[in-house]
Amino acid sequence: MAVAVDPGHGFRPFARPLRCKLQSYTQLDYTMIDFSQSKLTYSLKHAFEFTNIHKSFSTPCLSHSSRVEDESDINARIEIIGGRATPRVRTMVVEVAIAMASGVNPEPVPNGLGGAYLLRSRNGDPIAVAKPIDEEPLAFNNPKGNGGQMFGQPGIKRSIRIGETGLRESAAYLLDHGGFAGVPPTVLVKFSHVKFNVNNSEPVLAPLYKIASLQRFVNHDSDAGDLGPSGFSVSSIHNIGILDVRLMNLDRHAGNILVKQGQESCATGKAELVPIDHGFCLPESVDDPYFEWLHWPQASIPFSESEVEYISSLDPFEDAELIRVELPAIRESSIRILVLCTIFLKQATAYGFCLADIGEMMTREFQGGEEKRSAFENICINAKDSLNCGKSDDIVSSDHDDDEVCEVFQFDENEYGPNQDLDIVQNLQKFSAINGKPPKIPRYSSLSILEDSKLFPLIENDNDQDLNTGSDDDANEDDNPKSGGLMRSVKFPRAKI
Repeated sequence: MAVAVDPGHGFRPFARPLRCKLQSYTQLDYTMIDFSQSKLTYSLKHAFEFTNIHKSFSTPCLSHSSRVEDESDINARIEIIGGRATPRVRTMVVEVAIAMASGVNPEPVPNGLGGAYLLRSRNGDPIAVAKPIDEEPLAFNNPKGNGGQMFGQPGIKRSIRIGETGLRESAAYLLDHGGFAGVPPTVLVKFSHVKFNVNNSEPVLAPLYKIASLQRFVNHDSDAGDLGPSGFSVSSIHNIGILDVRLMNLDRHAGNILVKQGQESCATGKAELVPIDHGFCLPESVDDPYFEWLHWPQASIPFSESEVEYISSLDPFEDAELIRVELPAIRESSIRILVLCTIFLKQATAYGFCLADIGEMMTREFQGGEEKRSAFENICINAKDSLNCGKSDDIVSSDHDDDEVCEVFQFDENEYGPNQDLDIVQNLQKFSAINGKPPKIPRYSSLSILEDSKLFPLIENDNDQDLNTGSDDDANEDDNPKSGGLMRSVKFPRAKI
């Protein structure tokens, strides 16, 4: 009896022995070997538990040992552990799996501060870009000398922790409804037995597993930094800008805006733009975003009817629930920023502000060498103060009980009466410009008088959920996923204007 195993399942075919005499099987039950099992090794091993199958005494066809099982455990594997497995995402993951089964190894990408790898097909065509979370900037396995720190510590951006940028990459794709901004398919995956970097004195052929963001590679001619903004279409810049405002992107520079079409399209102002690298979005606290498009002329053009309709259709609370379900490891404080920024975008658009106006209101200014709070921060603080959360103007100490601490911008209907409107519209009215431009708003004194660690404490050990890199295959199927720990709020002193 010969047994052929498909090599695509990760097993080596059995070599035919030189001499093999088998006894005849008069009462063979063919149903005992269940080839419908997802793991063929289980079916083959299970078959030997029956007594009516006898092996040859000369040379066995199948071995009782777990060698087949061991060989399957060392093969390269990839599985989705976070994000929505859309058809485009599944196609990308299957292509990567086929490439790894063919023996293709990831190619390190020299650009950037973190570890990134290009995954190619067997014929050399690029498929996707993988970014392991333990190779992020400042992470302990960073291959470019920018590492050494552990997960959960503040990263390059203090409001985004080390090891959590991959979650945000996947979240940006989830929140780009209908591909409005053109974010490439992105998902959080677990690679097993794939050769990535490990900062260890001992040589390691392939670590047991690594969690990484996986994004579809986009063929492009250049990035926005190689060309002037005059060749970009208004709609492409608006679409990317709308996404950046919703996510409070802290790092939208020209290098992470790809240009797909060539010089002819740029000359006619029709070049297609593709946004990538969203690891520094959705911070845990209101931060200072960076928008490369802020001073591009297209950003000052009013939104079109279709863009206004798209913005009006956004539901921040549905988006928040989407993130909680698909990416439960993202912390609740980051989800709160998503809700807050989406509401601000919707209200500002309803009042006729253009993209440049909105971006300027969200960006901090430097005056006399001092950093001033943005208009958006002042609006949020005024809304928080209107709740009368506390009686003291001092910064809330972390030693206070949870009942005495008001969460940042988390509104409770019981805290205000029916005549108190907490809508951001009220605060936007204060900043409406005479000619449709936001005025220069009186701002608070320099942020330097308050330490960042006191304003927005990032490390809260209690009730924080760390990203579990050692979960089982079915760990993502928890019926009651829990979001990350909430960030304590602080009280700000009232400004003297």
